[in-house]
Amino acid sequence: MAPPVPLLAVRGSDGTSLLRGPPHCEPHAAFQRDCRPSRCVTFSTDGTLFGWCNGQNVSIVNPSDGAVVSTFDLPKTALLEFSPLNNILVTWQLYTKTQDSPQGEANLQLWELRSGRLIKALYQKKVESWCPSWSEDEKICVRIVNNELHFYEDNDFDSIANKLHMQKVSDFALSPGGQPSKVAVYVPGSKGAPSFVRLYQYPAFGGPTAALANKSFFKADRVMMQWNKKASAVLVTASTEVDKTGASYYGEQTLHYLGVNGETALVQLSKNGPIYDVAWSPSSTEFCVVYGFMPAKATVFNLKCDPVYDFGTGPRNAAYYSPQGHILILAGFGNLRGQMEVWDVKNYKQVSKPQAPDATHFSWCPDGEHIVTATCSPRLRVSNGYKIWHYTGSVLQKWDVAAGSELWEVRWQSLPDGSFPKRPIKYQAAPSQLGSTQAPPTQAYRPPALRHLPATPSSKLHEDEPPQDLRPGASGEKSLSKSALKNQRKREAKKAAKQEAKPEPEPPTDPAAVSNSQSEASIGDPEVEKKIKNLKKKLKAIEELKEQQASGKVLQKNQVEKIQKEEQLLKELQELQIGQ
Repeated sequence: MAPPVPLLAVRGSDGTSLLRGPPHCEPHAAFQRDCRPSRCVTFSTDGTLFGWCNGQNVSIVNPSDGAVVSTFDLPKTALLEFSPLNNILVTWQLYTKTQDSPQGEANLQLWELRSGRLIKALYQKKVESWCPSWSEDEKICVRIVNNELHFYEDNDFDSIANKLHMQKVSDFALSPGGQPSKVAVYVPGSKGAPSFVRLYQYPAFGGPTAALANKSFFKADRVMMQWNKKASAVLVTASTEVDKTGASYYGEQTLHYLGVNGETALVQLSKNGPIYDVAWSPSSTEFCVVYGFMPAKATVFNLKCDPVYDFGTGPRNAAYYSPQGHILILAGFGNLRGQMEVWDVKNYKQVSKPQAPDATHFSWCPDGEHIVTATCSPRLRVSNGYKIWHYTGSVLQKWDVAAGSELWEVRWQSLPDGSFPKRPIKYQAAPSQLGSTQAPPTQAYRPPALRHLPATPSSKLHEDEPPQDLRPGASGEKSLSKSALKNQRKREAKKAAKQEAKPEPEPPTDPAAVSNSQSEASIGDPEVEKKIKNLKKKLKAIEELKEQQASGKVLQKNQVEKIQKEEQLLKELQELQIGQ
């Protein structure tokens, strides 16, 4: 059976349309374009339903043939979502109060999709976590209400089947997949107590040993919790609004790992700075982190939180695994130039390096072969449009909006897992009339007065780090644990120190050499020795300050003055050693 052809939903000021593709996305003949601007669009999990709200009503259609499934008279709807099995449609509108209803109207509504019957109307003032979370089989549904988690079973919203009450619960994440369902709960710290995340398995919430795992930490104003696909582990990115050290404008971030088997860990990152993105591989056995001051590092970790592969440094702030997990794209969007690095995950070999300047959106097509990048309003109100790419770097299609119009959103149709098989990775660019946009090599700026002179090696503000394979045995060395490697380094350093301290015998035939070796081995004046030791200590501190300055850290005034005294200290040390 041939795999399906994915659809691409396009929403803008000119209306909503469905395109059939790739590689060349053409208007879908079965769908009649809605010329009225839409507030939101969405596909169901299996891709068999498409819904949108155009300011007059909410329409649900079958995207394959365009047949209307349901229509709801909900002109104020701002967000909508389908339950996993397409039994329920959830709509949300802004919470408002009127003279007739001073308490406000229930703005979160759950509808039976086929009959159009209103099942339940609830209050949801905040847009954060507006949509209830379902398990894959719809056996369980959960939402947060006043520091409590309310659990419903079998879509019966008239009675609460279970509650999880903890002090100041502010966020949760329900595990993907079917039963048994697990839930990650976040409680922020207060009055000197740390914040913590706990994992529970439904419905075992009671008792001190009910939690599957617990991880506490400080410095957390908010968290982002991400389950892997197999629901065996959670990654928690903890963030603070303000970095009290002043090192980062974006606050501080730390990354924590929690496994359902009770294992927890702080993910050790080798470079200071913000954590831009964290992405689980669809295989659920590893994850990629993009972090550190620019140029940022990207590293793949395994489930033991050990680094597997370091991609070095580069202009990047996002990571995207293909749906099949065989390709990883590292990209730099937003305030970066849109450079993308396409990597073969199995062999850790770079496939291509295209560039999509001014892109505000990126997403993989379900086929794992194509991607879409788009420039959308209101993030950027000029040069709106989208591009369809092959992962080898070829631009297959480019579309720009008409003058005076805006593009608001593009979204691929969701399709069930396994709809597209994993195909062998190609390294040769796919044929295209538009060609590819490989990122040009950057060159250092040279002032006009120096451009007629021969080019000389220029000093860089940041030295680029090359990729490094950290897998055991990848470099031909014997695989050692962290503690064994640490002990080995200590033994080697101790051995080297002994070798340096051991005096080398000189041949007695050369009297000058004998006298020199004797003078070096002798203790000499204790006061002079003390001064030499102090000078070496100061020089070592200066070297450490210079390394911090090279890594981008802003030094204080007294630290800069110390560095300026390096030549004077070296001169004093030389004079003392000569006169000794």
